[in-house]
Amino acid sequence: MRGSHRHANINIAYMCFDVLFGILAYIIASIIDDGKSFSNIDYLLVCASSILLIIVFNKNRRLYDTTLFFYIDRWLNYLTKSFISANLFVTILAFYVGHCGVAYKFYIIFLISEYILLIASAFFTRWVLRRTKVYAVRTLLVGTKSDYEKVIRFLQHNSMSAEVIGYISEGTTYPEGDDTPFLGTIDDLEDVVHKNSIDQVFFMQHRKKPVNLEKHVELCMELGLVARVLVHPYRIGRAHSVICSIGTYPAVTYHNVVLNVYAKAAKRVFDVALSIFGIIVFAIPMLITAIAIKIDSKGPVIFKQKRVGLNGRHFKMYKFRSMVQDAEAKKKELMAKNKVASGLMFKMDDDPRITKVGKFIRKTSIDELPQFFNVLFGSMSLVGTRPPTVDEVAQYDTRHWRRLSIKPGITGMWQTSGRSEITDFEEVVALDKEYIDNWSMWLDVKILFKTVFQVFVKRKGAC
Repeated sequence: MRGSHRHANINIAYMCFDVLFGILAYIIASIIDDGKSFSNIDYLLVCASSILLIIVFNKNRRLYDTTLFFYIDRWLNYLTKSFISANLFVTILAFYVGHCGVAYKFYIIFLISEYILLIASAFFTRWVLRRTKVYAVRTLLVGTKSDYEKVIRFLQHNSMSAEVIGYISEGTTYPEGDDTPFLGTIDDLEDVVHKNSIDQVFFMQHRKKPVNLEKHVELCMELGLVARVLVHPYRIGRAHSVICSIGTYPAVTYHNVVLNVYAKAAKRVFDVALSIFGIIVFAIPMLITAIAIKIDSKGPVIFKQKRVGLNGRHFKMYKFRSMVQDAEAKKKELMAKNKVASGLMFKMDDDPRITKVGKFIRKTSIDELPQFFNVLFGSMSLVGTRPPTVDEVAQYDTRHWRRLSIKPGITGMWQTSGRSEITDFEEVVALDKEYIDNWSMWLDVKILFKTVFQVFVKRKGAC
């Protein structure tokens, strides 16, 4: 138990240092800005929100996890994404929604100071913990020489403060000419523990040659040590694996969708905030469009169609009607002109079902604006995969279903990487999978900017 608490303290220490360095950034910005912010609650709330959200995003990216590999380029990448995502939220809420009275000069100085000090915090914290070895846990490995060398290499690149004293073999023979700190065999476990003041034992559990470790783990429990079993989980393509527990059962969880609970919450907040913003900004254009559709042709203003969303859930997708009233019935007659050979999507040039107003609102993507309400109500996201129809999904093979593992979006990688020019459904699926495998808030932001560029600069409508 003592060793477990030590590792928990390391996580807290990293977070505490980030908070302290964030406060230091606030103080620096206040001093440069002539100390005006010390007496203004808006300044304090904005900076506190920034620091808190960065901690949340860092935790979400496992930057405080003792097992995360501390490769500088990877760590800087994660930290930068957390910093941008957190402060994007703060900037939108504080300046565009809350209209707070924080001076731009102060805010910019604070952000620059905060980013630099967060980088300094990571290196300073690691240097302090490794230099002082306050939390260093004397560790023994049970396994092979290659296991020992690999574990040492891993520990050098993560935040787990473990001092590996040596290793013992699972067999009963001593390796010849071994220049590593080989301390004996597993039968010598108790003696090795006593002679070397061991705090915890790592047991290697190889998938191909599993060893019954029960009695040895029980011995560690009797001696008051921490026992960790290092398993070799199955590797399945690009799937991520996470080891946790369900009750008393250890569980290896495999998944290839990057969104966890925190990421889903962040994405949802982002969706709600921007969908409300979009509804307000485009309220007048939507009203004008509704009137134009009503004058141009018979039928309802809003076209509602059953689409397939997250993991097969059905929902009604809203669009401004851009076709004649009986468009769905006429679709069967036009299937022979479908540009997508597989029939898993429908696309054709000069679709005769499109009305005069429909051509304009499709070209400008105005027909998609009602989908802001889909996003607000939770059936869609701003950025996601293309929402398929029920009859399209009925033709899916197993490999196509993964694109339904996240919510569909108004726009997505399929739209900004080719839009209406894409006629190969497998290419659409590949783009959707690429988005799912590499999701981040920053990727969503980039896709949204690309979409705006496509619509307003290149004047290409949605597919």
